[in-house]
Amino acid sequence: MKKSDLNRMNPRGRKVKILATIGPASRSPEMLRKLFRAGADAFRVNMSHGEHADHAASIAAIRDMEREFARPVAILADLQGPKLRVGTFKDGSAVIRHSGHFTLDRNPEPGDETRVCLPHPELFGILEKGQRLLINDGKIKLKVIKASDDEILCSAEVGGVISDRKGVNVPDAEVPIPALTDKDRRDLAFAVQQEADWIALSFVQRPEDLAEARRLIGNDTALCAKIEKPMAVHRLEEIIELSDGIMVARGDLGVELEPFEVPPLQKKIVNATRRAGKPVIVATQMLESMIESPMPTRAEVSDVANAVYDGADAVMLSAESAAGEWPEESVAMMDKIAGQVERDEGYKERVRFLETPPDATTSDALAHACMTIADTVPISAITVFTASGSTARRVSRERPDTPVLVLTPSNRTARRVCLLWGAHAVATKDIGSFEEMIAKGKRMALRHGFGEAGNKLIALAGVPFGTPGATNLLHVVTLSGNELERHEG
Repeated sequence: MKKSDLNRMNPRGRKVKILATIGPASRSPEMLRKLFRAGADAFRVNMSHGEHADHAASIAAIRDMEREFARPVAILADLQGPKLRVGTFKDGSAVIRHSGHFTLDRNPEPGDETRVCLPHPELFGILEKGQRLLINDGKIKLKVIKASDDEILCSAEVGGVISDRKGVNVPDAEVPIPALTDKDRRDLAFAVQQEADWIALSFVQRPEDLAEARRLIGNDTALCAKIEKPMAVHRLEEIIELSDGIMVARGDLGVELEPFEVPPLQKKIVNATRRAGKPVIVATQMLESMIESPMPTRAEVSDVANAVYDGADAVMLSAESAAGEWPEESVAMMDKIAGQVERDEGYKERVRFLETPPDATTSDALAHACMTIADTVPISAITVFTASGSTARRVSRERPDTPVLVLTPSNRTARRVCLLWGAHAVATKDIGSFEEMIAKGKRMALRHGFGEAGNKLIALAGVPFGTPGATNLLHVVTLSGNELERHEG
């Protein structure tokens, strides 16, 4: 027996996936193994912090762990994106008076309590009277009184201390800057070279922002658009269509919107992405208090639970697992919350409350039929044979109560599927005939804990085999329980 067989973990037993961010608190191989055992299905590499050498070491440790436990693990590289910042101050900081005037200009001299440089010339031509500028995550709120090509005169709706290079948000205008900076291009090239499975693109405002990233990553890496700008919501359907997945990045979204506007918008984004049959991640401040405390607040638990009830494909930990004092406990808590929600007798009805009508294709019709059969007849697993992962996405969109065992000859596909609701991916040798498909599906179900003697399986695939997007075959089979004994390997 292989070492990986000895270490193989049982299926998670939950549908929603957990994405954990790597950072100083969690980048050691030992801690990564603890997070994986605690419930992490995928790991986020935050390119805003750390050096490439550190990220490369973390990625190598994940791949070693992947081999050890014989389970694919997704790696998502999150690009920093264009960050707007003010310049510097004579004394390192200054105080902007409430209701006072403050000017942002193009003068590179250090600022004071009346002005500071805004080293982003593209902003001077687009801002208009009445629009807002939010500084330092919204702690300082300015409203434009008058804007010219060289100066933006503002009144301080909320003043306070402003210091060197604090971030600037512009919620009321579409900022004419590219989604990829020079740093992002370097980081993207590194992530592709390291074979990251997903690239997350920050501060997407319009569908065109995805074009360059898509060209640079090619077809082997999936592209996730982060929705954190209100402007992106106006063209949400187009952005979803051009991406492989969506992240509801509530950090900057919560800065640029009123706090009470974020929850309904989160639900809108989740629902729109689910209808498109693409994975959607809910992120930011989910268990924020666990950065310092071993226990979350009740409000945070409810926040995670609501995302699970809404049918999100994945929930994400940020600083909790990257820099907090309780990274393992944060993952374990998220795992417990998700498991408790999915055991709720009302969960199935809640998660299917959203209608996701199949497209008028044979592939979608069969994916929908899988759910219907599993609701009617006791089925231990839906085994999906796929090269690209598209069939698995179709089945997952239906949110079947039955686990989805995804069998693919592609390691890259198996890893990408790790962020897909309800999917358990296995990279295995390709199949060449109907008989081989049925035999392999039975063996994999037994080997990975998705059935026993007498259980029924659904097999879903496309014939001829190896043709992407040609799902046209559905078959129900019964396990005898001795399929592994009759076959070596």
